[in-house]
Amino acid sequence: MSRTERLFDLIQTLRSHRFPVTGAHLAKELGISLRTLYRDIATLQGQGANIEGEPGLGYVLRPGFMLPPLMFTEEEIEALVLGSRWVAERADLQLSKAAKGALAKIASVLPQDLRNTIDANSLVVGKGEKTESEAIDLSQIRRAIRVEHKAVIQYLDLKGNISERTIWPLALAYFDHVRMLAGWCELRQEFRHFRTDRISAVTVKPERYPRRRCVLLKEWREVDVLQRHHAQGSRLGV
Repeated sequence: MSRTERLFDLIQTLRSHRFPVTGAHLAKELGISLRTLYRDIATLQGQGANIEGEPGLGYVLRPGFMLPPLMFTEEEIEALVLGSRWVAERADLQLSKAAKGALAKIASVLPQDLRNTIDANSLVVGKGEKTESEAIDLSQIRRAIRVEHKAVIQYLDLKGNISERTIWPLALAYFDHVRMLAGWCELRQEFRHFRTDRISAVTVKPERYPRRRCVLLKEWREVDVLQRHHAQGSRLGV
């Protein structure tokens, strides 16, 4: 275990205790010597951690401390790198740039040993199927989802018919070869899914949709589960 990880574990352990805990107990919980514990506590205090107490009496971490260089373990960094690389490879251009920028910001606040973990990371994202390109800017849809505003889309269905739909956008699903927009369709009065490569235009309206997105998401998931169960039952002849 690196020193950075050890200090991170100490912070996390102190956070888990609401009342002062003795150095001996902390050392045993972390699997380190008492001498190492005292040295690590002094290091954290020197970096701004509000750790109160002293040997023999116990220690407590007061709220409000977050030390950016200690926010991630090596496995958490690997997960972030892999996820960022997937987004950079498979998502739309705006999210791809955002993923690369976010990873660069994370790397800039990491200590050197963990920064090397990013540079030498061997987790790679394989090439997937070609994703169908969109005629629209997906950042508009993501903005509509964030602010819970209605959106008007021009949609081409599988039969080649073009229709205008007013929807309450809830979620974007990123698959290997296609992206899907889920939302409540005012025309059909039910949850519907739209392939983003079949949307030729989108306009985010100024008004919010009448119900909170978190409530609609819960209902959408429940409907999706019921539909999948029904489909599975049909295949089994139930």
